[in-house]
Amino acid sequence: MISKREVVRKVFAGQRPPYVPWHCQFTKEPWELLCAHYGGADAAEEAVDNHILELGSAIGFFDDIGNNRVRDVFGVVWDRSVDRDIGNVEGHVLPEPTLEGYTFPDPLDKRFFQDIPSKIGKQPDRFRVFYLGFSLFERAWTLRGMENLMFDLIDSPDFVHELFTAIADYDIAQVREALKYDIDAVYFGDDWGQQQGLIMGKPFWDEYIKPQLRRMYGVVRQAGKFQMIHSCGDVDELFDDLVDLGLNCFNPFQPEVMDTTALLKAYRGRLAFHGGLSTQRTLPHCTEAEVRRESRRLLDQGREGGYIFAPSHAVESDVPLANILAFLDEARLHAIQSQGLSS
Repeated sequence: MISKREVVRKVFAGQRPPYVPWHCQFTKEPWELLCAHYGGADAAEEAVDNHILELGSAIGFFDDIGNNRVRDVFGVVWDRSVDRDIGNVEGHVLPEPTLEGYTFPDPLDKRFFQDIPSKIGKQPDRFRVFYLGFSLFERAWTLRGMENLMFDLIDSPDFVHELFTAIADYDIAQVREALKYDIDAVYFGDDWGQQQGLIMGKPFWDEYIKPQLRRMYGVVRQAGKFQMIHSCGDVDELFDDLVDLGLNCFNPFQPEVMDTTALLKAYRGRLAFHGGLSTQRTLPHCTEAEVRRESRRLLDQGREGGYIFAPSHAVESDVPLANILAFLDEARLHAIQSQGLSS
């Protein structure tokens, strides 16, 4: 039987897979629901049966400093009193548009890599992806503050170029280390979009972000590996640029902000998509039957390739357990039926 790893490889390579693979993520509350339902984390992990193995520590949330707060490796403090998964940034690590006095963290910190061999050993059949979150624009605004960075794009362009170059240098060093392991792809997380259009606008994206992506993606391409980008929001105006830069898969593929059906057809063979099942409308507000129907529609669309089935983002706490179980069941049924297996 073909491995999960090979199924995802076919999707990323622009080939038709034997069935549509899936990879679903969950925030803390729904994951706890699943664990309770299945009788523990291991059983829940087996039941979800994801096709991608997540490696690394996307953001570097290693230091719990108490009072519902964590500090990431860049020194950014996150208040998790409301949002238990990531949190809200407190203060500004870079209060002025300068890197003077600031020291970047060690990109080769062993904590990012130490559990890679054991994870691969435990689940060797999954497609292996090293995750690097907040990989450029997001890291810049977490250090500088969103409002400040928006002004910097206009008022302090030299500083922005310096900051983005330094962040990309950090990313590249970490990616080079990750590529020493037997991985399949690198995942860059970097939100650029709003519900309508880019946060910074296309001209600024072209000036500040695209040149750094060319450097970052080039390292992965030269190693013969695949690459993914996660960017929430309405960013489909960037897809041709991203394909030219060597991107293989885009996530989260939000139906609220883009025509997922048209895009899947237009880019099949050039760019794969991961997501598509609405976490803003379908999962929290529709019935179980409606969730099943929409899941089947997406899985049917993906039969020809270029698609990894998933909710369009990590499942949030407003999604009923029945709806979670419904889309997971439809993914399994699709795989069984596509391969002519008995359930």
